[in-house]
Amino acid sequence: MIHLKRCGYNVIHPEGMTIDRPDGSGDYVFVFFRSRMELRILSQTVFAEPNTFIIYNKTSPTFYREAEHPLVHDWFHFEMEDADAFFDRLNLPLDTLIKAYDPFYISGKVNDIHWENLQNGTFRNEITDYTIRCLFMKLSDIRNHVESHSPISKYYDQFLNLRNEVFSAPSTWYTVEFLADKMNMSQSYFQHMYKQIFGTPVINDIILNRLRYASYLLKNTTYTISHISVICGYENDVHFMRQFKKFVGLTPSEYRGR
Repeated sequence: MIHLKRCGYNVIHPEGMTIDRPDGSGDYVFVFFRSRMELRILSQTVFAEPNTFIIYNKTSPTFYREAEHPLVHDWFHFEMEDADAFFDRLNLPLDTLIKAYDPFYISGKVNDIHWENLQNGTFRNEITDYTIRCLFMKLSDIRNHVESHSPISKYYDQFLNLRNEVFSAPSTWYTVEFLADKMNMSQSYFQHMYKQIFGTPVINDIILNRLRYASYLLKNTTYTISHISVICGYENDVHFMRQFKKFVGLTPSEYRGR
């Protein structure tokens, strides 16, 4: 089992900070860099760009500090039996800076780990174990999938930036034609590459992003369903309610009342 020691989600140091553990931390450490960092790996100074991560071994020297302000990162310390064999099987090398191909996924999972760690539920340890394993296995799947397919690797950053733009504006309706034009691709090739990279058709991805945001608003605000439908880019309540019911299995009112 993976035992979580401590965890930090979206940890921000406005003036920066330095982590310097010459003998390691005594446990395994996962760090996801969300701002540019200066690292020392095997006595070599390297710079980590935003959206990269590293998994430190127990006794590995750990040194990193901000290369820009503010310093922003997600991290967690953990213990795990047979960790070397586990990471070898996943092809995730320790003490190696690795590009994060889906930063939203990583931050979301670290947030889940962080909040679960604050709970006192009966199955907290098991849930945390499964969540961390899920994170590492997903990182392996994404990395091996992207790096073993040349076309995907070639376009990944462009598609990720496009997806981030779309996800950040759920009230905007994006057509396949518009998105394909932004990528200078035919609509058919754009849709093919999008599904290859993210594993889902572009329109479904857009819809699910809207509905995830709608779900959040339903649970965390007192906005009317009509207002939420507008915020999430729907022209009328009926379309929103039908789509929500189709994908979530409940009406917006039923979901809010659970």
